[in-house]
Amino acid sequence: MDLATLIGLIGAFAFVIMAMVQGGDVMIFVNIESVLIVLAGSLFVVMMKFNMKQFFGAVKIATKAFMFKLDKPEELIDQSVTMADAARKGGFLALEEAEVNNSFMKKAVDLLVDGHDAEVVRDALAKDIGLTAERHAAGIDIFRKLGEVAPAMGMIGTLIGLVAMLNNMDDPKTIGPAMAVALLTTLYGAVIANMVALPIADKLELRMQEEMLNRRLIMDAVLAIQDGQNPRVIEGFLKNYLNEKKRAIDTTED
Repeated sequence: MDLATLIGLIGAFAFVIMAMVQGGDVMIFVNIESVLIVLAGSLFVVMMKFNMKQFFGAVKIATKAFMFKLDKPEELIDQSVTMADAARKGGFLALEEAEVNNSFMKKAVDLLVDGHDAEVVRDALAKDIGLTAERHAAGIDIFRKLGEVAPAMGMIGTLIGLVAMLNNMDDPKTIGPAMAVALLTTLYGAVIANMVALPIADKLELRMQEEMLNRRLIMDAVLAIQDGQNPRVIEGFLKNYLNEKKRAIDTTED
């Protein structure tokens, strides 16, 4: 569970709701017409921009902003060094017995065990990284588009409310509800975009960068193992994937 995403989302909505409560009856901020215009309208407009599989897959992708298990680079480095040592002593076939939980690393190790050339291994892993990045980018783009569309739909709702209000100026009772629709659609559009869609898109992009970093680390490690480099040398250049603070800690521990 990503506590930063969860706490941030709950905290943001909590303070907005507190402000509403301080202003009086919170139910005055609830309007079904505004919800339909902004939420339903935005979803259908975004659906137009993608195919059905991409659109409905966005829900599954969004869960990665809240629940995402990622291997620590330090652990991947340690495992790579262990495998490099095993391969040096017993050859690539010795890696068959290695316990590998990371699916990408497992694929890379299988390519080594099967005896493929370095170019084949590099191309296969690079292709995997590229396609994975494309899938992540498509999911991120859906939430970016939702963040763009929601305020626009809010503005459309505002215009609808203003037209209804101006068309019924002779009936004072209709002015209030029409103005409520006008203002609340703008509010809903801003909330959906800035408190849900865009933050989720940013967190998914962060997740993608972290995963791509790990995959590049694994690819470099496997290619170095295939090249027969010394495990300590492999460990040294793989530590370049760590930030300077962690590198300093690891160096001290070594």
